[in-house]
Amino acid sequence: MPIHSFKTIAVAAILSIASIHATAQEVKEPKTDSNWVKPYPPFRIAGNLYYVGTYDLACYLITTPKGNILINTGLASSVQQIKKSIEALGFKFADTKILLTTQAHFDHMGAMASIKETTHAKLMVDEKEADVLASGGQSDYELGKYGVSFKPVQPDRLLKDGDTITLGGMNIVMLHHPGHTKGSCSFLFTVNDKDKPYRVLIANLPSIITDKPFTAVTAYPTIASDYAYTLQSLKKIRFNIWLASHAGQFDLHEKHQPGSAYNPAAFVDQQGFDDAISSLQKQYDEKMKKDAEQ
Repeated sequence: MPIHSFKTIAVAAILSIASIHATAQEVKEPKTDSNWVKPYPPFRIAGNLYYVGTYDLACYLITTPKGNILINTGLASSVQQIKKSIEALGFKFADTKILLTTQAHFDHMGAMASIKETTHAKLMVDEKEADVLASGGQSDYELGKYGVSFKPVQPDRLLKDGDTITLGGMNIVMLHHPGHTKGSCSFLFTVNDKDKPYRVLIANLPSIITDKPFTAVTAYPTIASDYAYTLQSLKKIRFNIWLASHAGQFDLHEKHQPGSAYNPAAFVDQQGFDDAISSLQKQYDEKMKKDAEQ
């Protein structure tokens, strides 16, 4: 047997043991924002891309003739909300074939295991998130302090930077954007409106969640350079429409009101993206300066 096969088996075994250990412990979500569970009417963003999340936890549905793709799942209690939203749009929850996430935190992974079990969809994640998924969040460098915060789940495919997820004519490129978590990622793809195509970026914005100096985050020794890399990478991406992991991050509620007419142009907002990245760059620079002074 080739050496890489032994490594693959060994990694799978380690993740399986970690998952069993985490599953044996009680899943307990940290205190959450009320807007994370507040319902929000689903709507069509552009082409075959839809919003099916809560008021602030952004979840996206991409439909295809071969089944659908769900990105993010919100909290554990969001299963029925997401199902209801998908069905309200005229689609079948059972047609969910692929599950993706922008980051392995409980507010985006909470319902993932349940939805995977119900729909039998294939879960595909950035390879750097595998251990956190297996531990239910317990191995996360920062939120691990809360213990098991979401039900452990085994991914069906581990993705590397630039890998493509394909289904029913859709090609979604995963972009490795670490920092917020070790395997935070963004997704880049094209949807076709009747008038024009739109290049869409679902950006995982690299907000800083630790109060510790980066040098003190021993569980994540490359955190500082990963944040720097992600900020530079995001600045180079070209797109028409941008979205994010939280509705508030891309001003969803200013761009769309419940019941508003279909309007992809509302989400064409280069200035908003540039401002968001500029703000995050400033936060990063200030933290690096503060860390150096300590």
